[in-house]
Amino acid sequence: MQSGRFSILIPSWNNLPYLKLCVESIRKHSAVNHEIILHLNEGSDGSREWADTENLLYTASDENVGICIALNRASELATTDFIVYLNDDMVALPGWDTALQETIEKIPHDRWFLSGTMIEPTASRNPCCIAPFNFGSGPEDYQEDTLLSQYAQLPKQDWTGANWPPNIVPRTLWEEVGGYSEEFSPGISSDPDFSRKLWEVGVRHFQGVAASRVYHFQSRSTGKVVRNDGRQQFLEKWGITQSTFTRCLIRLGRRWTGPLKDPLPTPKFLFYLAKSKWRLRRLRRS
Repeated sequence: MQSGRFSILIPSWNNLPYLKLCVESIRKHSAVNHEIILHLNEGSDGSREWADTENLLYTASDENVGICIALNRASELATTDFIVYLNDDMVALPGWDTALQETIEKIPHDRWFLSGTMIEPTASRNPCCIAPFNFGSGPEDYQEDTLLSQYAQLPKQDWTGANWPPNIVPRTLWEEVGGYSEEFSPGISSDPDFSRKLWEVGVRHFQGVAASRVYHFQSRSTGKVVRNDGRQQFLEKWGITQSTFTRCLIRLGRRWTGPLKDPLPTPKFLFYLAKSKWRLRRLRRS
């Protein structure tokens, strides 16, 4: 495999100030010149013209096609051996790529999935991120100097359950599972679905790399979309709830101790019980 260079896929939907900061941070804080590939949804904010000026590779759509289709279209332009998915509201921090590369070099096979670690400004139930550490809610109040002086000292250990972006996977695996599942458009629950597809083809190395860090302004695009019912789709597709998969199979957020093991078979009645509880909850809400 090629050493060091990644194909970084960044979907964006009329989010130019964040996109500019994201791309600038990759260029400034990467050890090598990575291949940056955008997908521009609509692009009515001047992002297409800016991408042309910056000589960036990109695909585009006249309407917002969501995360899944955007990633798959952008991936068609990738030429390196590694696919990275990065959100446009993330800022790459120094060492983000070298930490991933060093981890990759220690794995004696190409059946793995890695995530970097997000630093977020507000408290979160996500056990994989470092929060709350507020260095700004957007480009207008981003405290870059303070962040760069403190980010490396924030405590975090490698964790299990690679899932959310920023993440990286061998391009061979990306192509084997067909990228992101477009039936989850615009994208709710598409991340655990991608991890579940990797699980299905035998991947057991799901590692979160603590030293690979990004600052995440948090949901600057997903808050604008009409959401799909991803949890119900996940249950219908895989026969288990999303929370069961992340908690019991990939053990999301627990301290990294090595590749995962296959669990004992789940009795079928537990699937039907989970499905019944989910439907009852939906009826109560409606």
